[in-house]
Amino acid sequence: MGLATVYSRAQNGLLADLVIVEVHLAPGLPGLAIVGLPEAAVRESRDRVRAAITNSGYQFPNRRITVNLAPADLPKEGGRFDLPIALGILAASEQIPASALATMEVLGELSLTGELRPVRGALPAALKCAASGRRLLLPAANAAEANLARNLEIIAAADLGTLCGDLHREELKVFTPSATPLSIRDAPELADVRGQYQPKRALEIAAAGQHSMLMIGPPGSGKSMLAARLPGLLPPLTEVESIEVAAVSSIGGGGFDPGQWGLRPYRAPHHTASGVALVGGGATPRPGEITLAHHGVLFLDELPEFERPVLEVLREPLESGHITISRAARQVDFPARFQLIAAMNPCPCGYLGDSTGRCRCTPDQVLRYRSKISGPLLDRIDLQVFVPKVDVGALSAGASASGETSRDVRARVCAARARQQQRAGKPNALLSVSEVERDCRANDEARALLNQAMTKMRLSARAFHRVLKLARSIADLAGIDVIGVAQIAEAIRYRQPEGLDGSWH
Repeated sequence: MGLATVYSRAQNGLLADLVIVEVHLAPGLPGLAIVGLPEAAVRESRDRVRAAITNSGYQFPNRRITVNLAPADLPKEGGRFDLPIALGILAASEQIPASALATMEVLGELSLTGELRPVRGALPAALKCAASGRRLLLPAANAAEANLARNLEIIAAADLGTLCGDLHREELKVFTPSATPLSIRDAPELADVRGQYQPKRALEIAAAGQHSMLMIGPPGSGKSMLAARLPGLLPPLTEVESIEVAAVSSIGGGGFDPGQWGLRPYRAPHHTASGVALVGGGATPRPGEITLAHHGVLFLDELPEFERPVLEVLREPLESGHITISRAARQVDFPARFQLIAAMNPCPCGYLGDSTGRCRCTPDQVLRYRSKISGPLLDRIDLQVFVPKVDVGALSAGASASGETSRDVRARVCAARARQQQRAGKPNALLSVSEVERDCRANDEARALLNQAMTKMRLSARAFHRVLKLARSIADLAGIDVIGVAQIAEAIRYRQPEGLDGSWH
């Protein structure tokens, strides 16, 4: 009786739990049984494995074959277990040497011809494999992604037949590591936005402290242009952040492109997106847009057009930086430390307050339109800025009136972020209540102004601390240690956008 063991990895969110693939050949009625809580795609691997083995020039054993995926209580999904099952069957039937399999972990989906196809979640599996000290065998298409894991020996294979030949000759081809690619985002240039000096100032403050921002203005005023330019103003990702972004992208469905290494994600879902599309979910939980925007920007255009229950699911991850998806069979935690940038019109037609009198919306229509965004969600948005119609003079002035470039603003943003890292080890928007009291020191005049605003504008306790954090970012941009009246006044102004008819809150 033949017995073989192959190590592999399951995917459970960003986790890659170790799975031991045990293959047993015994006399009896020929057949292949897979046990150990396999889902449909894993059960279907019986036919793929049989065809791949025979089409690669090897014999499928005419025995009773039992494949156990341990631990038995861990759900197994996807085609990633095709290759370990096939190698286990060949090793148990002594068609390939089993000694090499003891020192490696194996992932890979098989085609009927024996070709290896890439799998999702290769990078999280590679990170865990590197920590275990074993080698990783996986499809060649996943090798560059897995190479982002440090101190890992990667064996890349193109097809089952060639791989088995290499195992016989003990000449496994080790993937040659290359330097981590340095990507330069061809980001849209901030100078292309004509005029709009106040919104551009607010965008710089948002970038400096990682604050959320809502832009309100008529159609064509440049809201989407401004949002698209935010990633070009942000500091580069750290090594740890880059790994986290790559790991999220790896499990997101399309796999991670190593050419995107070090780039902050920018996600802009359509307003018809469901709650599951936004936060993640499904029978087998997958990451949603807020996780795919981890360490990057989530832009929600036409904010009131989103279903209100969809927007409400943003409240918790905006505060906590992660989302927990609970299902009957499992619970998965996804990171969601994103920067929310939203845009909307001031009224249903978009032209409220226009000097030409184009708006015909009634006060009730305007109220219903704005009430689609709840007060608790608005309370969590640090900057609310009005983006007015672009002046014709700014458009006709050309490049001479284009203003500062993204590089100029990014230099100030990086300097402000460096101060925050030195002071608290995190951006100002992520400060806790105790850290706000410690790091957001304001002089007596500034405190008095903030207290007056609390009473007059009926600000919540959350808004009180968010104003302080926003003022701290404004002070960091100016290189000021103690928050003064000017910084508090500017921060308060962003809680109630100017240029709108009627009260926004």
